Amino acid sequence: MVDAAGTSTPIYMTTLLVSHPQGLNHQTPQGHPERPERLRAVEDALSRPGFKKLVRREAESVDLAIAELVHGKSYLSILRDARPMEGIGTIDADTFISQGSFDAAASGVGAALQALDCVVMGEVDNAFCAIRPPGHHAEIERPMGFCLVNTVAIAAREAQRKHGAERIAIVDFDVHHGNGTQDIFYNDPSVLYASSHQMPLFPGTGALSEVGVGNIFNAPLAPDTDGVAMREVYNDRILPAVEAFVPDIILISAGFDAERRDPLAQLNWVARDFAWITGKLMDIADRHCDNRIVSLLEGGYDLNGLADGVSAHVTMLQNGTLANS
Repeated sequence: MVDAAGTSTPIYMTTLLVSHPQGLNHQTPQGHPERPERLRAVEDALSRPGFKKLVRREAESVDLAIAELVHGKSYLSILRDARPMEGIGTIDADTFISQGSFDAAASGVGAALQALDCVVMGEVDNAFCAIRPPGHHAEIERPMGFCLVNTVAIAAREAQRKHGAERIAIVDFDVHHGNGTQDIFYNDPSVLYASSHQMPLFPGTGALSEVGVGNIFNAPLAPDTDGVAMREVYNDRILPAVEAFVPDIILISAGFDAERRDPLAQLNWVARDFAWITGKLMDIADRHCDNRIVSLLEGGYDLNGLADGVSAHVTMLQNGTLANS
């Protein structure tokens, strides 16, 4: 992992990759940035020789009624009412649903919960879930921002309900603030939510003043912020907060749209920046929670930038270094 001098030492973790072809079934209009090709780009990147050590499993779909752990009782009815018999239905100006979207969401949640089980039971050290659609914008009562259900929030609640975890840390490095995750846990001191994100940018939330009950740590970044400035913010604000929280498990909302080529934002990160954050979180997980990290794919809309970011992230998860990437 990354030491104080910025160098890395190989550690060779056991990393689980969970995905399912049903993730391709969520259809969006032509030209929409959240498209099935995103998942194909990730799969292609992780098929390279450097990832032959990954433990690969197909996700087990779950009953989406589990979404009621974090969403309102009528939430799934909103999705069902918007889902068309054929074609693509509209939830809002950015968010769409198709006949296959429930299958995609069910396999995405299933991937997260399967990864959680494997990590908590010690079968693997950490896990990455290659899933779509993303989830961190889905609020308690409202799907939005390309997101249908809040998968990372469901995983956090299931870690508490099923595995007895007392303190869950969610770190979100997607370029867009995870307003949905913040909404769900805003008054819950058992879950820490820390987010770096461009501001101003959709969805308009994530100010420093939004602190919940002392469990919300937002780190807004100005347009054109590069990796050097990002490291300062993480070292000053996010990493100390996660360290002090002493989490039982760390969940990552892993969006790769802060990458410099992404069409929906204006940050200037490169692949090594995602690896640096990953390594720092691995250091905390090593000290406090037996390396338990579960990472879930969120955004990232330039296919090359997404592939490079995921490659760096997963390389760090499995090797603790980018030396072999």
